[in-house]
Amino acid sequence: FFFRLSSGAGRCFGLQKERRMALVNVTNVEVLQNSAKFTDDFKLQITFDCIAPGIKEELEWKLVYVGSAKSEKYDQVLDTVLVGPVAIGRSAFLFQAPAPDAKKIPPEDIMDVTIILLTCHYKEKEFIRVGYYVNNTCSDEFFVKQYSDEDGKLTKVPPLHSIVRNIASHKPRVTRFDIPWDSPQQKIILEHSGMGDENSGLFNMMEDEKFEKFTGEEVKYAEEDENDLADMEI
Repeated sequence: FFFRLSSGAGRCFGLQKERRMALVNVTNVEVLQNSAKFTDDFKLQITFDCIAPGIKEELEWKLVYVGSAKSEKYDQVLDTVLVGPVAIGRSAFLFQAPAPDAKKIPPEDIMDVTIILLTCHYKEKEFIRVGYYVNNTCSDEFFVKQYSDEDGKLTKVPPLHSIVRNIASHKPRVTRFDIPWDSPQQKIILEHSGMGDENSGLFNMMEDEKFEKFTGEEVKYAEEDENDLADMEI
């Protein structure tokens, strides 16, 4: 199946020579305490750079839990945090957000795979979106055996305390948006910046127009790497 993304989530830039460089560049998102219980807080260690001439106002960060691929009405904004004033140079902070409200998620969508979206806005304009696949499984083996069909699919939603979430932190998807920042003059052409492109000396994040079709292999890798908190720079 495919996950939807809200309108405008596609690429907002053209060829490399036409791309703009943001005044704020996210350089690292580290998912902490992965895996965790469904009811545990999300904890993301975020590092970003602000380049000259800098920005005048605060950055607004949001973490969204996609409750269902069927409709945006099930999306939950888990938390919003304002960061600022932002100094030129490197900054880092811990973004901690509560778990989603299970009562607002369709029962058939609580288990298995969904998405969380980390976004950042400046002056109410989104300039980066980082998405992660999340896999929710039941840790109670007796419950799984008792309430699984012939294909191994659960026929009943397990108690929340027995649901474990695993974030595929090794394969984030990134979408970038070109915004005017504080003035049109602050749209700096990347090829004239002397800083190189996004892959120069930075860590890998997959930049995509949409989430690719999800396979069980990604869940397998996420489970194998659940204790690996190595940096994954964009």
